[in-house]
Amino acid sequence: MRILLLTIYFLYLGNSLIPPRKAFGVVPFYYLPSNNNLKIGSLEIAKSAYQLLIYGQKEESLRLAKLAISLNNKDENIWAILAEAQIANELWEEALSSIKNGKEINPKMSEFYFAESSIYLNLNNLKEAKLTLIEGLELQPDNYNGIFQLGNIFLMEENYKKALIQFESAIILKPKFWQAINNRGLVFFELDKKLLAISSFEEAISIEENAETILALGVSLRTTNRSEAILLAKQALNLNPEYVSFDYRKEQLWGKKLQSATEELFLFEELKEDVLSAKEYLN
Repeated sequence: MRILLLTIYFLYLGNSLIPPRKAFGVVPFYYLPSNNNLKIGSLEIAKSAYQLLIYGQKEESLRLAKLAISLNNKDENIWAILAEAQIANELWEEALSSIKNGKEINPKMSEFYFAESSIYLNLNNLKEAKLTLIEGLELQPDNYNGIFQLGNIFLMEENYKKALIQFESAIILKPKFWQAINNRGLVFFELDKKLLAISSFEEAISIEENAETILALGVSLRTTNRSEAILLAKQALNLNPEYVSFDYRKEQLWGKKLQSATEELFLFEELKEDVLSAKEYLN
């Protein structure tokens, strides 16, 4: 009996050591997700990417968005999130490519046009920024952020009357839109409507106390209420020293008249130390 068992054992061992001449089909023991499950999973990943973007984790967001699009490149929402992540990482050309892919799937998704406009603004291409923004507003005419941005473009072009129309329209849609109220004040100042500018700045501050509007109000009051103007300028520079910079204020769309008046205010003896401290902070 023992000899028989040994014979069977060695026969089995011998066969197991002989390489097979022919491959046979094997049933995999891992799970292969269906196309539908891949789509669901990619959307969840894309949502996570968007959440990371909201919390400022732009590099991590980009990695997740790329993973999501690799799993499903047929969903315009994923292309939109990928474009947003690329914009946050200043990958302008890649973002434009993602927007193009998204538009091919859904050309009526207004978010693509608004995002595209923001890219062209960063590339200092006002013409394309305006055209794409108008296209987006044709699809979604009540988008107050888009209307506000169009007003900003007109402000950059020094087309103050058209800028004013856009800011007023944005405020009608969102009455507490302090940025639009502030920029309306910027327009009024350039149009020499100082009382309306002051009123706009005061309204914006009542909603949100921010350095830009506080300084703009101080500048507007420099000839009629010197002491208040000085206090406001000190407060603004304390909140954000960058407003001591001409170039920074220009980035915030301050016009020539407001810029000139600000430089006059900063020459006040009472502000000498504040201006110097702000400049040292920047350096």
